[in-house]
Amino acid sequence: MRLSESEQKAQLTRWATYASVAVAVFLLLLKLWGWWMTGSVGLLATLLDSAVDIVASVTILLAVRLAQQPPDNEHRFGHGKAEPLAAFAQSIFIAGSALYLIVYAVDRLLEPEPVRAPELGVWVMAGAMLLTFLLVAFQRYVVRVTGSTAVMADSWHYMTDLGANAAVLVGLLLAAYGWIDATLGLLIGALVGYQAVRLALNSANQLLDRELPEADRDAIRDIILSNPSVEGFNDLRTYRSGPKVMIQFDLELEDMMCLHKAHAIAEEVTDALHARFGDADISVHQEPLSFRHQPGHHQWEIESKSCCRQACGDCCHPSDRQ
Repeated sequence: MRLSESEQKAQLTRWATYASVAVAVFLLLLKLWGWWMTGSVGLLATLLDSAVDIVASVTILLAVRLAQQPPDNEHRFGHGKAEPLAAFAQSIFIAGSALYLIVYAVDRLLEPEPVRAPELGVWVMAGAMLLTFLLVAFQRYVVRVTGSTAVMADSWHYMTDLGANAAVLVGLLLAAYGWIDATLGLLIGALVGYQAVRLALNSANQLLDRELPEADRDAIRDIILSNPSVEGFNDLRTYRSGPKVMIQFDLELEDMMCLHKAHAIAEEVTDALHARFGDADISVHQEPLSFRHQPGHHQWEIESKSCCRQACGDCCHPSDRQ
């Protein structure tokens, strides 16, 4: 039986998590052998990062499976928040490995040790970079198709790995200058720490229901107002819960319109939004047009066909309209 679009996206997301775990395990073993043979601080840095990758990738895998579970009686909005929650946990793991790496690199700067068999380390890092690049390319494709927050977080992490691996490769090629290896390890630690902060902020925004980007909100506005029977709308609220987009707004219709027609128009608008945002969770409240001029009735902005956006890009707040 042919899978639906949402089922295909869910399957693709799961494949991305399986690939991430498999690559992380292989890279850990490869870098462990490379560090044991060379003693390179840079290789140790990427080894620790790969160890964190395994924990993080398994966490992401479990979170994706949970996020894809259908709503139940106790979670009627679904389980989508499992994805940003796992990504936030991943940021803590990443920050811990970054701190350890910085401490270790500082120790090597104070008490340097020569790198053994640097040419072997070069081959190890070159192979690791190739495999990581292929994984990132696949993850970016999955993110474009599915919009998965968890896979995006994992992709950001592996992009950082690519930069870290490139720095280690340079350090091994210049192994005659022992301080370079430790210095690059220190820089990589700082880079990984920055990535942890960035990932934590992005995940926290989703957990706190931050509004969708303005481009998406503009698209929602245009779709709603494109219906000829719609007079306007107000109190648009949006957020993303893992793979699912949530959209809520009040739809303004003629006062004397019958309930059946109002319902049909709301369904038309909902279908049009689904065509743009996939299986988004959309809640529409129909209300009489005459309520538009009741300031206490609205909390956020009002949009209507007779109210063009001002230069700042927003319509008036209800309290500013007379």
